[in-house]
Amino acid sequence: MTVTGHLDDKVHVPAEVKASMKGTEVTVKGSKGQVTRDFGHPKVKVTLKDDHFHIECEYPRTKEKALVGTYAAHLKNMVEGANHGFEYYMKVVYSHFPMKLAVKGEKFVIENFLGEKSPRHANILGQTKVVVKGAEVVVSGINLEEVSQTAANIERACRIKGYDPRVFQDGIYIVEKARKVKA
Repeated sequence: MTVTGHLDDKVHVPAEVKASMKGTEVTVKGSKGQVTRDFGHPKVKVTLKDDHFHIECEYPRTKEKALVGTYAAHLKNMVEGANHGFEYYMKVVYSHFPMKLAVKGEKFVIENFLGEKSPRHANILGQTKVVVKGAEVVVSGINLEEVSQTAANIERACRIKGYDPRVFQDGIYIVEKARKVKA
C-alpha cells in the first residue's frame, strides 16, 4: 500500500459571506445569520486564505481522506446556510383522527394521533423554526444538521408500532428536503 504525500480540498467563500477562524473554530456570517463549528482534528487542518477554505492533510490514510471530504461538505453547508438557509417540507397524513399540531417552546406537540389520549413530542434543535400551515409543516433554519434532525424527530415521533403500515399510513412525512430558501 502506497501513501501519497498531501491531500488538499478548497471551498469558495462568496463576497456576501464573511468567514473567520479562531483556532480550529470556524464562524460563517451571512444575510440569514451566523453558523459556528469546531473543526479540530490532529491530522486534518482547516485554514482560511483569501476567499477560500483550505482543508489539508499530510500523508492521509483512508479515514483522513474521508474526513477531508466531510469537512469540505460541512463548510459548503455552513456557507449556503448563512447565505440562503434551508427548508424541509413535511406533509400531515391522517384518515380517521385529525391531528392537532402545535409548537410549544423547544417541543413540537402532536395531539390526537390515531385517537391517542396522551400527546407525542418531538425536540426542536438549535435555532430551527417550525411552522404549521394546515396539512403542511415547514422546518427552516440556517444550520442544515439541526434542520434535518428536527424534521427526522418529527417524523420519528409519529412512528406506529403494532399496526400494519400499509393500512395505517397516518403520520407526518418529509416530502421535500434541504431546499435552499429563496430570498
